[in-house]
Amino acid sequence: MRVIILGAGEVGYQIARYLSMESQDVIVIDRDKSKLNRLAEDIDVAILEGEVSDSEVLRVAGADRADMVLAVTDSDEANMIACLLARTMFNVPRRIARIRNPDHFGNKQLLSRENLDINPAINPEYESAEAVTRLLRAPFASTIESFEDGLVYVVGCKLPESSPLAGKSLKEVPSVGHRLLFGLVERGDEIFIPGGNDVLQPGDIVYLPVPRDLIAATVAMLGIDMQPVRRVIINGGGRIGYAVAAALERTVEIKIIDTDLERCKYLSKQLHRAIVLYGDGSEQRMLSDENIAATDVYISVTNNDELNIIACLLAKKLGVSKTIAVVNRTDYVSVAHGLGLHSVLSPRLLTASSILRYVRQGEVLSLTAIADGRAEILETRVGKNSQIIGVRLKDLRLPSGCVIGAIIRGPLVIIPGGNDAVAPDDKVIVFVLRESIRSIEQMLA
Repeated sequence: MRVIILGAGEVGYQIARYLSMESQDVIVIDRDKSKLNRLAEDIDVAILEGEVSDSEVLRVAGADRADMVLAVTDSDEANMIACLLARTMFNVPRRIARIRNPDHFGNKQLLSRENLDINPAINPEYESAEAVTRLLRAPFASTIESFEDGLVYVVGCKLPESSPLAGKSLKEVPSVGHRLLFGLVERGDEIFIPGGNDVLQPGDIVYLPVPRDLIAATVAMLGIDMQPVRRVIINGGGRIGYAVAAALERTVEIKIIDTDLERCKYLSKQLHRAIVLYGDGSEQRMLSDENIAATDVYISVTNNDELNIIACLLAKKLGVSKTIAVVNRTDYVSVAHGLGLHSVLSPRLLTASSILRYVRQGEVLSLTAIADGRAEILETRVGKNSQIIGVRLKDLRLPSGCVIGAIIRGPLVIIPGGNDAVAPDDKVIVFVLRESIRSIEQMLA
């Protein structure tokens, strides 16, 4: 597949890095030579200096032979114009754009097939707000993704010191009336697909596929408290903070704090039940005045990555059990996890993850990149000619670094064992390390 990436910023960099690992044919265009030089030093992809909305630059990049254009510059207008050129002048089959302005993103007529025909538009703030909202609805999780309209979830949980599974090998994990399958384990900088002899350790982030009605039993087995969220403080009233407050203010007691008085006035008019406070939501005295110790979740979503991390550490010190920090710099994600923060989200990684779904072979229905993009969770429909159909999983020669975590057969969710087999028209949830993605895609297609 030939992919043209427009924009060598963090999102473009991450997508190029992922695709380069899979030996895809990638060229990245940007007018900023320093960004291109960083790409050239770190990643084996072609680069081209120039304006992304210049038809001659697109021609030189081989747009007439491209399968896909990914427009991820910081300019909505440049992204939209580039997609329009890719469609009208070069007939590129698929055009995807990052669009941050909510007026543009929400304008379905502008993005429709009859006009720009961008499919899809990706909004980083919307993706981040959705991720934060999912975590607030499942406060026991570090990461949670739903599949098949909530029929099955993949839950990422950090094992507490008190977990009854800490110190046990997977083959020693007792039965709880249903099968537990550990799809991935993240341990510090290491991520791996565990086998029966691997021993779980406190602090491990374990990823499990769980049918909807078994989440409570599974989380209890891990020794994790499932108390619902009742009180939330949001530090930062920008697009992400506003979207989270608007989504949850009718069911959760929310306080949203911002240092911009005019923004606070706007939030007060737009929100109905959330309490809007003018001040510094990372300042200890204000947090103490707002009874931070009685807060279930503290979220910091300002535009300052360092402030978000420090504010969450302060909230944790003041007694908050769950914190969520949003950081744009992707190299801060693992650092923040290492400092003990419960959940750390990167809008850029979330955007890259959303876009990668459309680059995958076969009928990929959903995709989540985890562990700094070193692994993915794929939901895909099994191709009619797939070589895995009808073969018991224990007899399959799956690539090392991948495991089938769930089989979805109509309304039925199967957490499979070795004797289970995939049938035609099944959907599967697959946990896969980066180096095995191309191999498993070919087996499933």
